[in-house]
Amino acid sequence: SSQPAMTLVSGTTYKLEITPDLYTYFGVPTSSTITQICVVFRAAGTSGQPQSVNYFSNVGAFQVTLSAPAANSTTILNANGNLTVTASNTGGPASYSLSSNGVTLNTNASTSNYSFTHTGITANQNYTLVVTQGTNVITRNFYVMVNPGTLTEAMPTAWEDGINYIAADPTQAVLVLDAPNKDFVYVAGSFNGYQPSTQHAMKKDPATGKFWLRLTNLTANAVNTYQYWVVDQTPIANSPVLVKTADPFSTLVLNGADANYPSGQEREVTVLQTAQPAYNWQVTNFTKPAKEDLVIYEVLVRDFDAGMSYQSLIDKIDYFKNLKVNAIELMPVMEYEGDESWGYNTSFHMAADKFYGTQNKLKEFIDLCHQNGIAVIMDVALNHAFGSNPMNRMWMTDPDGDGWGSPSTENPYFNTMGMHSYNVGSDFNHQQPRTKNYVRRILKHWIEEFNIDGFRWDLTKGFTQNCPNSDACTNGYQQDRGDVLKEYVDYTWNLDPTHYAIFEHLGQDNEEREWANYRINEGKGIMMWGIMNSQYNELSMGYASNINRVGHSSRGFTGKRLVGYAESHDEERLMYKNLQFGNSLSASHNVKNLNTALLRMSAITAMLIPVPGPKMIWHFGELGMDDSIYTCNNGVVNLPGGTDGDCKLDTKPQPQWAENWMGVIQRKKLYDDTAKMIGLKRQENVFRGNYSMTNETSLVQRLYIWDDAIPGSQLKNVVILANFDVTPKNVSPDFPYAGTWHNLMDGTNINVTSTTAAISIPPGEFRMYGNQQVVLGQNEVTLEKIALFPNPATDMFAINAATSKVEIYSVTGQLVKSFNANESYYVFDVSDLGTGLYMVKITDNNQRQTTAKLIKK
Repeated sequence: SSQPAMTLVSGTTYKLEITPDLYTYFGVPTSSTITQICVVFRAAGTSGQPQSVNYFSNVGAFQVTLSAPAANSTTILNANGNLTVTASNTGGPASYSLSSNGVTLNTNASTSNYSFTHTGITANQNYTLVVTQGTNVITRNFYVMVNPGTLTEAMPTAWEDGINYIAADPTQAVLVLDAPNKDFVYVAGSFNGYQPSTQHAMKKDPATGKFWLRLTNLTANAVNTYQYWVVDQTPIANSPVLVKTADPFSTLVLNGADANYPSGQEREVTVLQTAQPAYNWQVTNFTKPAKEDLVIYEVLVRDFDAGMSYQSLIDKIDYFKNLKVNAIELMPVMEYEGDESWGYNTSFHMAADKFYGTQNKLKEFIDLCHQNGIAVIMDVALNHAFGSNPMNRMWMTDPDGDGWGSPSTENPYFNTMGMHSYNVGSDFNHQQPRTKNYVRRILKHWIEEFNIDGFRWDLTKGFTQNCPNSDACTNGYQQDRGDVLKEYVDYTWNLDPTHYAIFEHLGQDNEEREWANYRINEGKGIMMWGIMNSQYNELSMGYASNINRVGHSSRGFTGKRLVGYAESHDEERLMYKNLQFGNSLSASHNVKNLNTALLRMSAITAMLIPVPGPKMIWHFGELGMDDSIYTCNNGVVNLPGGTDGDCKLDTKPQPQWAENWMGVIQRKKLYDDTAKMIGLKRQENVFRGNYSMTNETSLVQRLYIWDDAIPGSQLKNVVILANFDVTPKNVSPDFPYAGTWHNLMDGTNINVTSTTAAISIPPGEFRMYGNQQVVLGQNEVTLEKIALFPNPATDMFAINAATSKVEIYSVTGQLVKSFNANESYYVFDVSDLGTGLYMVKITDNNQRQTTAKLIKK
């Protein structure tokens, strides 16, 4: 249900007014007795963790004070210990009844000051104290956990941390927890009603110091849940005695927001299910596209479609196929804090977050991508973790006792402070052996269980131990992170020799060059994110810029290992800035005009995708997404620095589907132009060759691509010219030789007698020439597949191929309109035609003809 929001009073003070009265506010009859209000605080827009502990406030004239122990507290005792319970009430004598584990221990029919000592306690206790005065009844709960003593026993097998399923016996499972400096651990779960006895106290292996427990009498394939109750009876200052936590190596967790979360518990619980059927993979031998050929499509599942699910991606597989991308990079889908998130606030790195769908649905999406030649890359945030991460909570400082805290000095995984200047959450110490083991387990899990083809490593600058609070140090060369990251990547290559490794480092060339060239002679090498947002945006807006660094050779990389991009989730949309700040000096070519700005984006793509080496698209850049990345979920734009804070992380509106952008001429043209360039890059060997980029006044861009080893009968030379000015330009192409050159986008030819003779290029347009004409393979837009759109049309339509003549006939055969146009996506004005059905006769540049129906609205 909808939860109340608090109102800001001033500074950090908030209030919640309960009006007009408690009965109305909570929707209960006035005959009810309200004795307490329980309040839990959560972050705005978050239906799961993190959240506060339960705060109880007494209500009414009849009050009960539990002096010892505290309400809802857990007291740790040694075996045969005693617990004294003291309580008092207002309004005169009352009746007290104390029970534990369902058995009444003591009653007092008439007192206002209650005291009782439970002696010789040998088992864990769940106490309930019921206090009755007339018609008023108040209940208080509290708990005792008994130290089970030293339970040392060698693990008979070298089981892994986490759940170990016994294939031969689905009624058993073995749990292993590595918890140094802890005294004892209970396993509480659905199999013991979350009331563990000594039977579920974990044993300690003397060789490794790890806790372990064999669960028996499980029902095969039944879903169970459990937690570890971890105790340190003599903790360091400000650290808790007891921590309740899910398994650090969980592959599926539940929290209080989930319908099947066990009642009465707190914090996440781990799902345990024996005899789970294996997913039936349709593709078991997927061959990954070569690194040099990759065109990666970055996707945030939450914002790709209003369905916010893997199923939404599955349903739109044709969208990816027709765009011809050969890799999809998923922003983090590991279990993160809350529900709607970018995913970088990860808490359980081996668990798939349920918000997007089941684990099998994620596997189905990966399998479907592989069936269509598309690799799947996972964005992983292994630099840090957030509050509900068990390794954070088991060794934390928590002075206010709310169950949340930062790593303590005992923590064997995390630093007590960020050791680099970009830190968020708790900073992993990647020099610690336990951290390294945890990371290796994560990598292995996603590669072997989900067939993930590659990892994009988030914020690799943070893998150092050298640079607290220093930008200069963090951005400089650091040997320690270089060594540990190579160690991790070597591990993935041992598991899968063709696995992709992509680093979001955005650092200095010397460090990135070392990674890009790492094991390059073996066909490996680490791919580096190559941000070029501001440079490409200057050009798209109509201002001078230099985009040379989009290519690998500009950074000294031996191999083609630079993932160049103009947009990603972190940078402002090119189209948004085009419309806000574009060059508007030319009345006939105003970049602030939507259609003008959209048509310029094809030229941006032409100067990006064909450059040899991997490239990336941020979702819907291929449709000219013009919503700011700071757009709020209500459509308002809150830029950084505003009083309400920016909305960068907000769930975004869905105009690309709601407004059918694929039916908008200018947006569909950009999509199809992008698809054609990606198809050329993937199909033609020349785009794996050499390149050079030259600038004329930085507004006229020229890109040359060649491979002299390719015979002249094939495409071996490509010349791309682009005019980013707002006025026409005569561009000297500097063709490498004279002869017939072919426009690779529309199929037209030019006869070159002078290689320097200028070619006139309108503002915002480009030309892509090759020494040979090529025919794209699958999904090629041929004459037989020619399309009119939109259809039905209101005022105009376009054709998705170059034409020499277009004639429109009425159904009676009368010619009513004709056009001579030799450009793909020429817009045909039919606003003067009456409504009805027409026949459109299309003649292409090779004088082939076809006919299509057109409905005029």
